[in-house]
Amino acid sequence: MSVLLKSSLVGISIIAIIVLTSRLKLKAFIALFLVSIFLAFTTLPPNVIVSTIKEGFGNTMASIGFLIILGAIIGITLDKTGGTISIANYILSKTGENNSALALGITGFITGLPIFCDSGFIILSGLAKSFSAKSKISMPFMATVLASSLYSVHCLIPPHPGALAAAGVIKVNIGYLIIIGIIFAIPGALAAFFWSKMMSAGKDYAPASTNETVRISKTDLPSTVMSFLPIVVPLLLITIKSLLNLLDKGGQTVLSKIFFFPGDPIFALSIGVILAMFLIKNKTIESMNSIFEIAIEKAGPILIVTAAGGMFGMVIKSTGTGEAVGKILAGTNIGIIVPFLIAVIMKTAQGSSTVAIITTASFISPMLSLLGLDSEWGRLLTMLAMGAGSMIVSHANDSYFWVISNFSDIDPSTTLKVYSTSTIVMGIVVFACVWVTSLIVL
Repeated sequence: MSVLLKSSLVGISIIAIIVLTSRLKLKAFIALFLVSIFLAFTTLPPNVIVSTIKEGFGNTMASIGFLIILGAIIGITLDKTGGTISIANYILSKTGENNSALALGITGFITGLPIFCDSGFIILSGLAKSFSAKSKISMPFMATVLASSLYSVHCLIPPHPGALAAAGVIKVNIGYLIIIGIIFAIPGALAAFFWSKMMSAGKDYAPASTNETVRISKTDLPSTVMSFLPIVVPLLLITIKSLLNLLDKGGQTVLSKIFFFPGDPIFALSIGVILAMFLIKNKTIESMNSIFEIAIEKAGPILIVTAAGGMFGMVIKSTGTGEAVGKILAGTNIGIIVPFLIAVIMKTAQGSSTVAIITTASFISPMLSLLGLDSEWGRLLTMLAMGAGSMIVSHANDSYFWVISNFSDIDPSTTLKVYSTSTIVMGIVVFACVWVTSLIVL
């Protein structure tokens, strides 16, 4: 079969996923499974079809399964015990009520590290209304600040499923990705903050009404220090190990050996889970099991969709179209722009950032050497370029868009004007940081 025909079938498959998930509203797993089967049967030899599908699904599950489950447990525990509210109240006390929008943005950024953006927004939307009413700041601005701060880390940083799965596909060090991802997410979140402030200015956008705010009792909340520990300790452990690996490639120093296991993402998040358990006041097996049950229910669908994305990616990789397209683009000198643009197209068309970044990673992986990105820095910046692209544009085909609109009591047109445009600005700013960095290090 010619490369042109295979490339056409890959293109048809990607369009089919977009149509099935956005137009026909078919569940992402079913869409990915059906399209993967179609592409495998039309492009691969019969004797490798089953093994390719199983390998793609299994490898993805092996690389991210534990991390997603452990991250979900930490997030749900912070939610159910009031840990996120303790963090928010502490930050608000330091920034002052006049800076409540900034406080909410910082809260979203920090709590968004282990918590998925949709869950984080639902958890903190009451705070957004409360802060809006107290400080007389427009609700569209407050909601967008919270939404974009959560979204910035969701698209760039593990343990979020898209970043995790894509990191596995193109073989990026997770520790380095967390460090650099956080650094690049900050200007993206700040850009969204100032853009949404400008877009929501004026008399048309009012604060939340007082009777809609959520009254938060501080008596039963866990301590601020204990609330921060399940987030901060795992990130510190992973960061320390990654920095030690930079200084000690062979891992022979005493410090490298000490942090070898604690700094591994699986063990680091396991320590985070243990620390999160101390937030539970009633430490019975029943109360812990209830949190585990909710976390597993939350993680299950994400695991399945992400693994299905890995399956689709493996089929694409096996067709050889990535190498063929890479050869065409090799002489164009557009390098890091390619993964960004593909992710933008995928995200805007079908709505899921996770599906967008996983599909892009699978398509881009064979091209890395031809694009001049087959180095540690090249792969890392490719990951961040895809993450930036997967931010653009969150609109009506994205479930997160409707979470923001419904839980903030903002009409869809306002959400489009303030929040959706902010995701464009955020993605462009993050990619600009990636592009400038690539000029220096590549």
